[in-house]
Amino acid sequence: MRVGLFGGTFDPPHLGHLVTAVNVRYVLKLDLVVLMVANDPWQKHGTRDVASASDRLAMVQAAIAGVDGLIAGDDEITRGGPSYTADTLAALHERYHGAELFTIVGDDAAAKFGSWQRANEIAKLSTLVVVDRPGSPLMPPCEFNWHRVEVPRLEVSSSDLRARFIDGRPLEYLVPDQVMQVIAARNLYGSNS
Repeated sequence: MRVGLFGGTFDPPHLGHLVTAVNVRYVLKLDLVVLMVANDPWQKHGTRDVASASDRLAMVQAAIAGVDGLIAGDDEITRGGPSYTADTLAALHERYHGAELFTIVGDDAAAKFGSWQRANEIAKLSTLVVVDRPGSPLMPPCEFNWHRVEVPRLEVSSSDLRARFIDGRPLEYLVPDQVMQVIAARNLYGSNS
């Protein structure tokens, strides 16, 4: 079995996340891609407020409903505390005994990979996959072996989407309708239900 780990804050999940997950799954012939919701994203501490882990999990579950080969992961939420990829990979090794694991990151995260907690352990437990956009890719640290997958460039970011919620700009075709329903029902990002 071949299993991809695509972790993130997903605050909120958007079409760029889905395009990445389905394209990497196709290119690498993965049986499964786990969109792992970070419980306590330590990289975001002190930079901004983050929606609750349960709200972000509900949005990811809504986003991938009916998408073959994608599942929402709550291991980091269940474990509690700060989220570290090395711990999550160890848990996935236990769950999918004998599976080949792939850690999927964007080119921006790959460029900073050397600063991740236990980066060497992550590289031992999984094949590192950097998602490039067409054009000039960022260079990940050369001390790690990377597999590159090119996906279509979608200029969408969770931070821009949160700003759009606040100022009322259109969100159609950027966020799946099912996610918009969760946002409205839970009154996230200042939405009016």
